Amino acid sequence: MLVGYARTSTFDQIAGFDAQRRDLKTAGCTKIFAEQVSSVAERGQLQAAIDYLREGDVLVSTKLDRLARSMRHLIQIVDSVKAKDASLRILGMNLDTDTATGTMMLQVLGAVAEHERSSMLERQREGIARAKAEGKYKGRARTAMAKAGEVEKLLAAGVNPTEVARKLGIGRSSVYRAMKERKIKRVASVAPAA
Repeated sequence: MLVGYARTSTFDQIAGFDAQRRDLKTAGCTKIFAEQVSSVAERGQLQAAIDYLREGDVLVSTKLDRLARSMRHLIQIVDSVKAKDASLRILGMNLDTDTATGTMMLQVLGAVAEHERSSMLERQREGIARAKAEGKYKGRARTAMAKAGEVEKLLAAGVNPTEVARKLGIGRSSVYRAMKERKIKRVASVAPAA
């Protein structure tokens, strides 16, 4: 049985998500597990797909980057699939771990992909460092601090920090940071008189 796995990182990648599912059906997958989560997030559907595998089944993915986040992760997936007496197939590379050559090629390509990702992150860090040195890089905008005035008003009205965070759609730590930077004293809620 061919068991498909499709993944995109964000919900706005609809076309890519639909294309993966279409390609998996075209390849003959009768069961498809799909999820829209980032590469570093917990992948419940990937684990469910592996758990679903039986002896002789094939886990199918359209591309290597849709399946594994790193070489170490790829090896873990391959080992989990092999432990089920199943194999792994990557459609975009025409690779199948059912053969020794396919397993070797998958490992080589996985290592190359991981190297490329590491190189990209290194170039990104270098670019940020250069931009900082030239005074062009300011970092991420402090969007929560833009709401410091609203934080102050709500706290003055007796709203607790957790509720302030919920109402403004910011983290509690941002509320406390605003309190610290603006030297806001926490106002205790006053219970109504009985």
